[in-house]
Amino acid sequence: MDRGAIRRRLALGMAVLTASGLFAVAAPAEAQAAAGTAYCAGRKMRELPFSTGSVLVYKRNGFVCAVTVPKRPGTRRTMSVSVQARGSLPVVDKGKYKYRAGPVTVHAGQRCVWVKGRVGRGSVSSGWILC
Repeated sequence: MDRGAIRRRLALGMAVLTASGLFAVAAPAEAQAAAGTAYCAGRKMRELPFSTGSVLVYKRNGFVCAVTVPKRPGTRRTMSVSVQARGSLPVVDKGKYKYRAGPVTVHAGQRCVWVKGRVGRGSVSSGWILC
């Protein structure tokens, strides 16, 4: 191989590496934009809006998952989310977060669940749902 062929192959290799690096950086943002706010596995069953945010509820194979998201993310504030299957104790995530509380998941099977969420002073409580 002459020097010109080696240089061409190196240039092609560098171009491929650079392009793959750019795709690796851009792909997560595009994937998140396409997925929306799918923090849990499964199908979105409910969205419980309230004054300062909303709780997203998903269900898959008997498992119920919930996450609380604020209307204005980016500011650290008290948030919480809880899911309780009927006859069981609630699973809770509570703390000071910027973007979301949760996800929390319980195995509900065919039982009803009670979902609660809070962002700052605003909150929501679903009552028994998904029965």
